[in-house]
Amino acid sequence: MVLLQGDGEERGGVRAMISGIASWTQGHLRYAADLVLPPICLNCHEPLASHGALCARCWQRIDFIRAPLCDRLGAPLPYATGEISLSSAALRRTPDYGRARAVARFDGVMRELIHGFKYADRHEALDLFAPMLRSAGHELLGCADCLVPVPLHPWRLWRRRFNQAALLAGRLSRDTGMPVELGVLRRVKRTASQVSLRGDERRRNVEAAFALAPRAAERIGGRHVLLIDDVITTGATVEACARALKHAGAAQVDILALALVVDHPGVYD
Repeated sequence: MVLLQGDGEERGGVRAMISGIASWTQGHLRYAADLVLPPICLNCHEPLASHGALCARCWQRIDFIRAPLCDRLGAPLPYATGEISLSSAALRRTPDYGRARAVARFDGVMRELIHGFKYADRHEALDLFAPMLRSAGHELLGCADCLVPVPLHPWRLWRRRFNQAALLAGRLSRDTGMPVELGVLRRVKRTASQVSLRGDERRRNVEAAFALAPRAAERIGGRHVLLIDDVITTGATVEACARALKHAGAAQVDILALALVVDHPGVYD
């Protein structure tokens, strides 16, 4: 106590000593943890130097979505068609949201990682997903005012115990400082599984599936919302969410997801 009340040099020395002890302790705790749970590749489980990462081979097997891509749907294009490039699907039908972006195609390693995250409680993948989302959605994050995760129906949330979109939004919020508006959107209709449904069937399936929470307009009215989800298949779910958010007065709704299904029949061709 006497030292802490001494002159600046003494206090600086004590702080340095405390910082050194803390650093030494943390380093040894990490070493002990690595002995118990050695760092491995999140996909193939090969040994690695650090946690929450992929080996070089698995990283190379992710089909990242890079430019050129459709400015509205975020789907990859074979070549750029101008300053603003649009896919044939976006030209045929304008979606009910502004722009969508995704990290990668929903196949191979990315599909396995997302399935592990959703169905096997592999939440350590958040350390990998968060920087991927920031990179893929840097344009959208730059102009958004808040994040809104796609909600789960209460019954599915009870069975799964967590909402993967909410976890992603929470991690993005922690890394970027952007607020998350949890609960502003509710899933009120227990829909059938979308897995085997085509585009029009999916849109009918999620019709009236989402509702606004009380005072939602006060929370998102006039704001630029970035809707967060894990996978965009036909876009039916995120479009239904976007319509509800715009009904509450959102100025614009964009979409950011981990993966995009680009070969679903009649959607992104």
